[in-house]
Amino acid sequence: MTHPTGARGRYRDALAVPEFRTLFLSHVLCMLGTMVTQFALTVLVYRQSGSPLLAALVFTVAFVPYLFGGVLLSALVDRVAIRRLLVGCNLLTAALAAAMTLPGLPVAVVLALALGMGLVAPVFAGARAAMLPRVLDGDVYIAARSLFRLVAQGAQVSGFALGGLLLIALTPRAALMLNTGAFLLSAALLAAGLTARPAVSAGTRSLVSDSLTGLGRIFRQARLRRVLVFGWAVPALGVAPEALAAPYADLAGFGTAGLGLLMSALPVGTVLGELLCLWIPSPARRLRLITPLALLVFLPQLLFGLRPGLPLAITLLVLSGLGLAHHLGLDQLLMDAAPEELLGRALSIQTAGLMFWQGVGFAVAGAAAQFASPSLVITVTAALGLLLVPLLRLGRDDPGNGDARRTAP
Repeated sequence: MTHPTGARGRYRDALAVPEFRTLFLSHVLCMLGTMVTQFALTVLVYRQSGSPLLAALVFTVAFVPYLFGGVLLSALVDRVAIRRLLVGCNLLTAALAAAMTLPGLPVAVVLALALGMGLVAPVFAGARAAMLPRVLDGDVYIAARSLFRLVAQGAQVSGFALGGLLLIALTPRAALMLNTGAFLLSAALLAAGLTARPAVSAGTRSLVSDSLTGLGRIFRQARLRRVLVFGWAVPALGVAPEALAAPYADLAGFGTAGLGLLMSALPVGTVLGELLCLWIPSPARRLRLITPLALLVFLPQLLFGLRPGLPLAITLLVLSGLGLAHHLGLDQLLMDAAPEELLGRALSIQTAGLMFWQGVGFAVAGAAAQFASPSLVITVTAALGLLLVPLLRLGRDDPGNGDARRTAP
């Protein structure tokens, strides 16, 4: 589908394209399945081991593999036909989820299977990201990326809630079997709803060598490197309030209900920011808003040094979440900065890096809170973010803009 350059894309424009509808429905199924799987696995591992550490490792193995799968396997998006790769990833994930339901599996085996799912996830996410510009272009592509992020934010809340409801009536293994069905349904949708496209290149080197070579080529592109680093650094520093929500709520006496409201505030702000920034500013204006919106992520978080009560803390996190709408402008810049032959790999690396560095941000914030109060860690991290954003400033006036292979909408 083509869309006039400079025209504002809407969600309905993206959803009007049959292939995107297929990708979107698959994304909803996969995100809900992933969230429910993580919830069910956490319960399963804790019940079997009684160890909080082993239960927490379920989330660790969901983040860490993005570094390895996204970097060492990124060449797959060019070397394997895209529909075949997407379907194959879903089938493999379904098989791993089904294996977890086998009775009597040691905790170590369950975690190994979860690690396998974690290695498949960045390949699937990278392939889906690389598929989007083959289906949509112009500002409709930006709207489609925004829809994907909205689903991801919604899944953080609804997926865990659904997992909790399922485990009222089902065992963790039964819930995992339902998720196996979700991944199989996603595979069937992708196989039936996507057009077969040939692989971009056959590749003459080993997969790992080809992936690392592509990574090197990407990071030698100065503008592209700056866009990627900016897109990773802001969320990595901005996750501190989420990472420390539980200890902050405990020290402030918010209770369980207050903790739930606190953890929901940032995703709510993110959804509002995506909606407002897609509907109100023009595509060109979004580029100029990248830096101000990125600063908005950190400015409200500075006030956590005052140890705000629950209503103010929720308000601050909603405002902070609004700033994450800077990703809309970054999506435009990445499409502008990436040479055509590197676009698929760049999108794959971007997705993998975003997940990995957010995982690092969670870990670093948690480690720092072992030695300082959560409010101090959040404030210091926000201050670092405010110092970093101007150093990585991006926008229409980016020095390399004239060398772009494509014109951003």
